[in-house]
This record gives sequence, C-alpha cells and structure tokens, in this order.
Amino acid sequence: MKKFGILATIIAVTFTLAACGGKDNKPSQAAADPNNNQQAAAAADPIKIKIADTSTNPVFRVAKNKGFLEKYGIDAEIITFATPAEGINSLFIKQADIGWGADFPSLNAVSKGEFSIIGATGTDTEQAAAQWKLFVRDDITSAADLKGKKLSTLRGTFLPYLWDVYLKDNGVVIDDTKQIGQGGFDESYVALKKGEIDASWVIGATLVDKFKAIEGVHELTDMSKTSVRIGGTLIAPNSLIKDHPQAIANFLKALDETSKFIAAHPDETADILFKETKQPKEATIRDLATNNWTVGFTQQSFDSLTNQKNYMVGAGIIQNDFNLADKLSLDGIKQALPDSFTYKE
Repeated sequence: MKKFGILATIIAVTFTLAACGGKDNKPSQAAADPNNNQQAAAAADPIKIKIADTSTNPVFRVAKNKGFLEKYGIDAEIITFATPAEGINSLFIKQADIGWGADFPSLNAVSKGEFSIIGATGTDTEQAAAQWKLFVRDDITSAADLKGKKLSTLRGTFLPYLWDVYLKDNGVVIDDTKQIGQGGFDESYVALKKGEIDASWVIGATLVDKFKAIEGVHELTDMSKTSVRIGGTLIAPNSLIKDHPQAIANFLKALDETSKFIAAHPDETADILFKETKQPKEATIRDLATNNWTVGFTQQSFDSLTNQKNYMVGAGIIQNDFNLADKLSLDGIKQALPDSFTYKE
C-alpha cells in the first residue's frame, strides 16, 4: 500500500509540472510554433479555386510549386490566358475564381458584375512603367508621325487609354489614327512583322527581344516618358469573398510570402517558370525587378484606380459611373498584411 501511495504522488507531481510547463515554465508547443496559427487559419477555411494567369507571371506558379498556397489550405488550379484582361473576363463565365490585371480590366469587370478588388500588386512604379516599350516602323521617328497610322491595342486592356494620353500629350488627335483590336502580343508581333499595323506597345523581356528583331522596326519610347502609371489589382467574385473571408486573407498572405521567396531565389523562380511555361530563364530574371509583386493596398493604388475610372467613364467605356470605394473589399488585406495597407478609407 505504501508503494502504491508513493507512485501516485510521483504521477501527480509529474502531471502538475507538465501542466505548468515544467521547471523553466516554457511556453506550450502551440505558442512556441508560429506555424500553428497559420495551420489553424488554413484549417478554418480550406478552399479549392481556379486562378487566371499568364505565362510570364511568376507569382502564382511559384506560390503553387513551392507550397505556399497549400500551406494556407488553398488547393489551386492555374489557367493560362494570353493577357490578364482575358483572365479577368473569364470570371464572368466562372472559368476562373480569381484574376489579376491592370486597373482598366479590373474596373471594367467590377462596373459590370458582382466582383470586388481584394488587393493591389504594387506594380505602379516608374521602373514598371519603363518596361512598356513602343515599337514602330522605321519611317516613324516621332509621335507626330503616327497620324494616319494603324495602332495595335489589345482588347480589354488599358492600351486605348495609354494611346489616348500619349497622342494627346504629343499633339496628335486619336481620331486621326486607326486602332486595331488584337487578342494578344503574339498577334501584334505577327501583324507588325507583316506590315498590317504600324505601332505596338510591348512588355516583357522575351517579347521586347522579339520585337527588336523585326526588320524595319525600332523602339520609339517607353511609358515612363508619358504621364500614364498603371497599377495592378487582384479581383474576385463577391460571393467568394463573402463565403470565404479567411481564405481570401490566407490567399493574400500566401502571395506575400511567395513574393519574398521570389526576391530571394531568382534562379529557382526562373527554373520553375521555364519548366511550366518554357519562358527562357534569362528573360524571367530580367523581368523580376518589375514582375514581382508587393501585395497590399496603398493610397497610390486608390489614386491610380480613380484616374483610370474617370477616363473610362468619360470615354464611355464604363456606361454607368459608380462609387469606387463600394467595389473595394479590403478586409483580407487588413487582416493578413496590415503594414501593407496605407489607404485612408
């Protein structure tokens, strides 16, 4: 009986010490492991989504390949489109659940459907603007020479706005030119090579190299020499935002972690993109300075959207004006990345 009493006492003391964290009063495993909070958030709102993307954007593909999306309970399928605008348009027919693109296609979508902007990509910088190159035929040596010429404009993108501002700033009336709607840069490339168009805006190291190689064509200017600055936005259906608020926050957090990984591992990022889309590694690395995101939402993001919306309403592209603030759903950004949210609501 005495032995039993001693054993019981030892067991009781052992459980007491364990409950108190032992002699050193160490924190519990849940408190010590920062990943536990992430795992709890992921488990609280797991989701399966389709993401509209392009072949040159590294962020989503790295997020999936390196497990950042899976870490937050997101089972993602990536669907590739020729342009971000096409990807955003795919949301209307439920071909994709989340899209990204410049202000123009995002605003066009939220003006017509039940969609909201959930964050910005942080790509509205001088450096990013300089990556948009204008290629023209050799007989065009100034903006004035574009009068009467055929200008490429990718359907559903911000390029009509860029053309309008660029030509107006240089004293050319846009009605004195002919804009040719095209579906993607490859179509513009073929048209410029064949002489079916006279000028095209282009972005991306691979495409810039291709256009430079066209005989009888040269680079005239770039967008940084205009007054146009275009932001990038992430857009999702209101139903998805309402039904999965934690998943939206998780998604944005995963993209933020992905962007940091890309910045620290450019070579591995280039390998991933080459494996999945066959984009040359050197082109990916050249583009990373301007083709990697800083996810958040700033006052500059809002101002860029406002300027673009005002143009679209004035030009009749958006038929019914709307309150921009009503089309922002930023709780996910505020929750996941509070330091990246500087917009004054």
